[in-house]
Amino acid sequence: MAVALEVEKRAVRPRSIRNKLRHEGRVPAIVNGYQIESTPISVNAQELDRVLRENGLNSVITMNIDGKKVNTLVQDYSADTFTQDLIHVEFLSVNMTEEQEVEAEINLIGEASGVKAGGVLTQTLYSANVSATPDKLPENIEVDISNLEIGDSINISDIPVAKDYTIVNDPEEQIASINEPEIEEEPEEETEEAEPEVIGESDEDSEE
Repeated sequence: MAVALEVEKRAVRPRSIRNKLRHEGRVPAIVNGYQIESTPISVNAQELDRVLRENGLNSVITMNIDGKKVNTLVQDYSADTFTQDLIHVEFLSVNMTEEQEVEAEINLIGEASGVKAGGVLTQTLYSANVSATPDKLPENIEVDISNLEIGDSINISDIPVAKDYTIVNDPEEQIASINEPEIEEEPEEETEEAEPEVIGESDEDSEE
């Protein structure tokens, strides 16, 4: 499902215009891709944050540019290191009938039988590449690990085939495994050290 976002075209010179926009509560951005020339825009920071929080990074965002409806995906973004506020976003204009490839987060669900038995769950893959038309792109993929026993693992090939999208990762790529619990070795007991023998000492000397 697409979500609307109001945008405004912006100037690119002088360079200080970006900082001015940020002080005004707007995020500098750019749109390029399908049937559109590279177009600098700005969006309301709070509204953009709400849209992404409620719909996810893989949602289709519809914007009006010069009276033309443009369907976009978030292609890239940069955020402040400390506040995590968005400071620039790159939107990709897309054809709604052509498949796109994006990353989707992998969420493990259920409690593995092996964990209940004392095993240790190790997740090695946290996102997968998926391909679908823009309106079918998933934000995340749920992977059920309930039946995993100690020594078991689950791979991309074990995920049930979805009708809306295709996972393009290597089918043998491992997602998670249940390992034997680590056993702490007990420290060795200290033994009483024998007195060292003095080399060259005769029995007669020792009797004196």
